[in-house]
Amino acid sequence: MALLPRPRKAAASIATTVGAAAGNVAHSLLYGGLADLRPMPRTLIDDGNRRELYHYRPLAGTTPEGDPVLLVTPLAAPALCYDLRRDCSVVEHLVGTGRPTYLVEYGEVNFSDRSLGIEHWISHVVPEAIRSVSEHAGGRSVHVVGWSLGGIFTMLTAADFPDLPIASLSVLGSPCDVRQVPMIAPLRPLLNLPPGNLVTTAYQAFGGAPKPLVRWAFQISSVDKMFTKPVAKLSNLADREFLAQLEAVDRFTDNIIAYPGRTFGQLYHHFFRTNALFNGQIDLGDHQVYLCDIKQPTLVVAGANDGIGPVAAVKPLIDLLTGADELRFEVVPGGHLGLLTGRDARTTTWPLLDEWFTQHDA
Repeated sequence: MALLPRPRKAAASIATTVGAAAGNVAHSLLYGGLADLRPMPRTLIDDGNRRELYHYRPLAGTTPEGDPVLLVTPLAAPALCYDLRRDCSVVEHLVGTGRPTYLVEYGEVNFSDRSLGIEHWISHVVPEAIRSVSEHAGGRSVHVVGWSLGGIFTMLTAADFPDLPIASLSVLGSPCDVRQVPMIAPLRPLLNLPPGNLVTTAYQAFGGAPKPLVRWAFQISSVDKMFTKPVAKLSNLADREFLAQLEAVDRFTDNIIAYPGRTFGQLYHHFFRTNALFNGQIDLGDHQVYLCDIKQPTLVVAGANDGIGPVAAVKPLIDLLTGADELRFEVVPGGHLGLLTGRDARTTTWPLLDEWFTQHDA
């Protein structure tokens, strides 16, 4: 996963480059940074246990067009993933096209949430958000978009509740075969050894996976970028866009939150240890959920340089979503976050989503 934005070469004179670099440094010192980090205006329209549903306000003078879009946030990742910074925000793009845009997030997870399992999100949070969006949008069907673990929750919800008012699914950077994830694959043989029980003891004691651990796991997926970041920053002091993106990604990483204990335990045992999703089904305790039960048109997107959801880990979904009315698989530039909201996403992922939504509007 590329946490650092990719530098772009500029054919500029040395004097111009030095001047631009000096201007960027001065602006950062005077105003605290280069990125415009203002969030897009939104209104809370529904809430519940670990569920906050927001509607983004339409731009003045625009008329909402098309079926609504619901952005499903992954656990642990902040909603900033969809609204990273101005001019590099999925939300800003969708609102700018006139698309009714909604987002569901979960608030700050704490020790009291340790008993919540993945069934809470699959059976309650996501389906209730979809119903509320449809009702708020006048009964229209909903385009549901999920990134990373949000994509997995989106698929399992659609499979478990076939009657939800879903127009289409878009699944971005969601791995289903953890054997192909570089940071996990070498550790899987060790997870079944007796010392692996220490993981269970640890998350039960802490009530989940604490924020520092989750943040570290996110960063270690691009450990090479962590070491080269200072050099990259110094080498691109004249590139305002590069520096602004770096600031925004740093803020995103700083706001990563914890996993609830039971949910983390289920992810650890079902996804990491047994690779259950690769078999196309998940055990929710009282029943099984099968990915082949998804009927809605589904777009699957993988990032070419994604370290958390590499192409080889995402592509097997093609063979699992056999019941979908239409299935499309695309590879776009970028790492895990970059495929969603990197600078290249503005000309790759976002137009792809626009086309998909328009194609499947009611």
